[in-house]
Amino acid sequence: MEFPPVSQAEGYRSVFRAGLFSGEVAIVSGGGSGIGRCTAHELSALGARVALVGRKPEKLDAVKAEIEAAGGEVFGFACDIREEDRVRSTIAGVLERFGRIDHLVNNAGGQFFAPLAAISQKGFDTVVRNNLTGGFLMAREAYNQWMAAHGGAIVNIVADMWNGMPGMGHSGAARAGMVNFTETAALEWCGSNVRVNAVAPGWIASSGLDNYPPEMREHIRGLRHLCPMGRIGTESEVSAAIVFLLSKAASFITGATLRVDGGVPLTRPSRPMPKHKAPAPAYDGFHLAALPKILRD
Repeated sequence: MEFPPVSQAEGYRSVFRAGLFSGEVAIVSGGGSGIGRCTAHELSALGARVALVGRKPEKLDAVKAEIEAAGGEVFGFACDIREEDRVRSTIAGVLERFGRIDHLVNNAGGQFFAPLAAISQKGFDTVVRNNLTGGFLMAREAYNQWMAAHGGAIVNIVADMWNGMPGMGHSGAARAGMVNFTETAALEWCGSNVRVNAVAPGWIASSGLDNYPPEMREHIRGLRHLCPMGRIGTESEVSAAIVFLLSKAASFITGATLRVDGGVPLTRPSRPMPKHKAPAPAYDGFHLAALPKILRD
């Protein structure tokens, strides 16, 4: 699987205008890897000061060094988003460091592959806390501590969980809950000029693919054949959707979920897909993007 090469010397090649977020502050949870790392880079390249939030300081430090090398202003905040007091103090720390919060990208999360019958209550609760409760806590604190008085934009990252999510029922339930939370928050907080939307990535060539067990290797490598676009997506394609929803171009959009999934939920066994002569062209503006090991030949 190949994507167009990106020169590291170029820096991030965003499709959005330079300086789009100049003077603004964006929090990116789960910013130490994958889609969060990519999004943090793009927001920084567009002028935002970025607060990276994640559980592992070493990952945050690595991304911080990358962004600083590109000339961006960034700071890392180690935080387990499942812990209410830690979230509250982290948001306060962002305000102390940067003085404002214009944007929140609720990207942190995680899950493991297992059929429903094999998931313990502890396992189910852990994934729900990762993918739903933590996002709620981050959004609530960003709203209560800053956005209620000043406005802002929140994007919650969910997943392609339509038509069920076999093998990841815990995550599917949590992500569906986050879509509903997005709609509820959009309505409750609109009086404060806070927009709340969601982005639902499908199959994306991100580092998270390398976390799945070896027995899923061939399935993951074959996902492109099940996608109407003839390929899986790039981190940059998800980041671009996030940036759009944070931007002024989306000023009349709230409570929406934007799917970035190549049209996979449209497919049915009874609907044969047209055959591609070649996969649809991909966009990859992230100068530090690397194909997951599982997808390398």
